[in-house]
Amino acid sequence: MHRQIAGSLTGRATKWVVLIAWLAIAAGSSMFASKLIDVQNNEASSWLPESAESTQALEKLGAFQDVNAIPTLVVYQRDGGLTQDDLAAIEDQATEFASLNGVDQPTADRPPPVISPATAQQIGFPAVSEDGDVAQTQVTFNFGADGWNALPDAADDLRGIADIDGVDVYIAGMGGQAADAAEAFGGIDTTLLFATLGVVILILLFTYRSPVLWILPILCAGIALFTAQALIYFLAKYADLTVNGQSQAILTILVIGAGTDYALLLVARYREELRRHGDRHEAMAFALHRAAPALIASAATVIIGMLCLLFAEMNSTAGLGPVAAIGIAVTLLVQITLLPALLVITGRWIFWPRRPAFGSAEPTQTGFWAKVGRRIVPNPRRVWVATSVILAVCCLGLFTLDTNGLATEDSYTKEFESITGQKVLVDHGLVDQSNTVAVVANADAGEAVATAMTDVEGVEDPKPPVVKGDVAFIEAAIDSDPSSPAAFSAVEGVRDAVHAVDGADALVGGGSAFYLDTKEAANADNRLIIPIILVMVFLILMALLRSVLAPLILMATVVLSFGAALGISSLLFEYVFGFAGSDPGFPLFAFVFLVALGIDYNIFLMTRVREETMHLGTRKGSLVALTSTGGVITSAGLVLAATFLVLGTIPVVFLAQLGVAVALGVILDTMIVRSVLVTAINMDLGGKIWWPSKLDSDDHHLTTAEIQEPIETVH
Repeated sequence: MHRQIAGSLTGRATKWVVLIAWLAIAAGSSMFASKLIDVQNNEASSWLPESAESTQALEKLGAFQDVNAIPTLVVYQRDGGLTQDDLAAIEDQATEFASLNGVDQPTADRPPPVISPATAQQIGFPAVSEDGDVAQTQVTFNFGADGWNALPDAADDLRGIADIDGVDVYIAGMGGQAADAAEAFGGIDTTLLFATLGVVILILLFTYRSPVLWILPILCAGIALFTAQALIYFLAKYADLTVNGQSQAILTILVIGAGTDYALLLVARYREELRRHGDRHEAMAFALHRAAPALIASAATVIIGMLCLLFAEMNSTAGLGPVAAIGIAVTLLVQITLLPALLVITGRWIFWPRRPAFGSAEPTQTGFWAKVGRRIVPNPRRVWVATSVILAVCCLGLFTLDTNGLATEDSYTKEFESITGQKVLVDHGLVDQSNTVAVVANADAGEAVATAMTDVEGVEDPKPPVVKGDVAFIEAAIDSDPSSPAAFSAVEGVRDAVHAVDGADALVGGGSAFYLDTKEAANADNRLIIPIILVMVFLILMALLRSVLAPLILMATVVLSFGAALGISSLLFEYVFGFAGSDPGFPLFAFVFLVALGIDYNIFLMTRVREETMHLGTRKGSLVALTSTGGVITSAGLVLAATFLVLGTIPVVFLAQLGVAVALGVILDTMIVRSVLVTAINMDLGGKIWWPSKLDSDDHHLTTAEIQEPIETVH
């Protein structure tokens, strides 16, 4: 950013214009930001591409099943056996369920929405377990296209009716799982936000040692979040952008974490300039001029990395790209316009009690990172080789990473009611009749398809084909958890069987088929998007550093850091947290955030190295850059790591794992990769790091006197 432009944003009059403009934007955005949760789409079927078999099947299933229908189970259990009075009450309650708002009424094509002992004999459903302890009633809700958001209230209505003394009641099936998922993500717009802000405030208080300075970064991060949420709300509502609970949670973490990072870098540079300039407006002009290129490059890296997700087959993954990119873009804009205006408006007193007086010494020149740099200089090659070997050993933990997916009961960090209900059904030999494999085929092949399905392991005997026009519909229940490996095996078995029927043109859909296709699409996205992101980040670094060798080395260090973080995380998941596995999309999400965010810290460091190299040479410039940026980058890393760890407050295994992996990766990047590994490589290679550029043509090794002399920035 040119110094004149930087100065014009924070001039004596324009600073007030900037402040008023952002306050107006924040006021308008706040009205729509809170509505973002209303346009979430957490229905798994909407996340898949049109090419998925289950998606293709869904188009033909519309003639037989309402795509908005949500089968829900009410599971009853009494240890020692349900009494006759219990069974009579269950039948009476079934009638009451049928009268609830949103309940689909039975038709000739569909059995009644109630499975009670009386109707069970008529339609062949095992309503009561053989031991007599458990019974199930099925209720099908239909609230239209947004029905999934209405499930929590519907589940409460069911509980209000299903009340029998001494009988445990669980709301399960697809409807129960949807209601529990809504509860799991219910803290996104409140609990997650407040927890994140609380953690960041504590770190800022410790970093700044000021009771008031932390207010400005937090205020700016809040305005950025509201503005981004409002923009995303309109895109989700009017432009078909897919937003789900996960992407909204990540947006909150990303905006607050990255926004605070940008603020830390800018404030640190501003504080440096306040010691060199008596006028705070002039100091801010210089600070913005020197810090903005690194901030813009950092944000551009994250934005482009996130937009690479648009190549994903998974609509939910592709939707995260624009969501995160918008969040970062808005955050950057706020932090290089509003934050400088606020800092200039408040003046030096905002740093109280450590006000940076004009002409005072810069404390980082003799701090911890100055000492670390001096320890690296004598034997840089030994340092970077040893560090690389240690990180490579940590990568071995990747062999324990299981990304084959999680069963429903393993997907949360606590046991929800629907999971307990599912376990009760399995333990007592009952099948969740809401979890079916749904097959559509040519009408004249319906009987042959049904016959082919009868021998598939893990699938109940199919119902007789229902024919409408030239399409036959065959349905069978799966006797395992919808997202378990056993269910996936059953779906694959059905697909193999029905695809072998000549002339059937059979397509297999249903809940478990959606989960299976999601897993396969996620694996395909991993193979496609990770290389694209690596190439794009490499090109950005080349343009920024005007070098080929430096970007290659930086990319290698970040990938090594990613492997080490994922390896350590995998060991923690298995041996400490006891997770059953990981979501197939976990490696891609972890890679995107660790590479995009991890490269940030290298950008902050290397742009400063390049700036100082022009005056001091590469080796001395590297020492100055580490000394000047070490403390603030470490603080930024702690902020980002802490904010991602807050994802663990949401009881979803995927988010907990993502939080742990990203936090570990960020800590490795800031404390080891950026400060030790990259600095040691710079010290070892010297001016060669800029190849093919001749930026440092007078390259030389530092003498003992140069190492020990005061570390000062030359301007």
